[in-house]
Amino acid sequence: MNPDTPSRTIVITGASDGIGAAAARTLSAAGHQVVIVGRSPEKTAAVAADLGVPFHVADYADLAQVRRLADELRQAYPRIDVLANNAGGIMGGRAITRDGFEKTFQVNHLAGFLLTELLMPTLRASRATVIQTASAAARHFSHFDIDDLQNETAYSPQKAYGNGKLANILFTRELHRRHGADGISAVAFHPGVVATNFASDTTHLMRLLYHTPVLNRLVLTSPDKGAAQLVWLARSTPGTDWERGAYYEKQRVAGSAPAAHDDTLAEALWESSEGMTRQSA
Repeated sequence: MNPDTPSRTIVITGASDGIGAAAARTLSAAGHQVVIVGRSPEKTAAVAADLGVPFHVADYADLAQVRRLADELRQAYPRIDVLANNAGGIMGGRAITRDGFEKTFQVNHLAGFLLTELLMPTLRASRATVIQTASAAARHFSHFDIDDLQNETAYSPQKAYGNGKLANILFTRELHRRHGADGISAVAFHPGVVATNFASDTTHLMRLLYHTPVLNRLVLTSPDKGAAQLVWLARSTPGTDWERGAYYEKQRVAGSAPAAHDDTLAEALWESSEGMTRQSA
C-alpha cells in the first residue's frame, strides 16, 4: 500500500504507550482512522485525546472485558481493515486470572485470540490484515508444551513469556491456514528490543534492562523505531510486500523456535484456545 491508498480503519491494542502508541501516532498522521485500545483508562484516554482518535479500554486479564470490547468494536466500526494484536507483556510470579488461566498465557495469547475470533465476521467482510506483535523471545526463551499451556511445570517469567510469544506465531500460522481463503491476511513480527513500559509488572531481570536509564539508552531502540514494522505491515499490501502467515524481523521473513513451524502444533493450540474461551464464557 502506498501513501496514496485510501484511509484504513486500524484497531491497535496495547496502544496506551510504547510501540502501540507510536504506531497509532504515525498512522493517524498519515490519515488513517486509528482506534486505540489500552488497559489503563487514564493513559489510553490521554493518548486518544492527543491524537484526536477514539479509544476503548479493556484489561486482558479479564476475558469478560475482551468480550465487551469486541461488542463495542463491532457496533462502532462496521469495517476494520487492520487489527493489530499488540497487547502483552512479561509478568512476575505465576498467577491465575479470574478466568482460571495463567496470566502470561491469557494476556499474551488467549485474549487476542478471543478478540480476533469474536471480530471474525467483520474481519472477513473487510478482508482485513491481522497483525500479531510477537518477539524473538519465542526463539530464545520458549519451551512450549501443548499439554502445559498454563505453565504449571518449571514456571519462570521468561519461559512463560517466550511461550506466549511463540503462541502468537503459531496463531498467525493457523489463522492463515483457516481463514486465508476468506481474505484474512495474517502476519507476526518482532519489533526489536524497545524502550517502553514493558516489563514493569515483572520481577525478572528484564525489568532491570527496561527500567535502568543507562542500560535503556545503550541497549534499547526507540518506540518509533520499534513501531515502524507494525506501521509498514498495516500500510503495505499483503501477498505483495509481505508473505501471509509468516513471521518477520526487520521487514524480512525470519526463523523462530522449531515449534513455530509445526502445523500440527498450531492446529492443536487453536483448538485448545477455542475450548478455553468457550469454557470461560
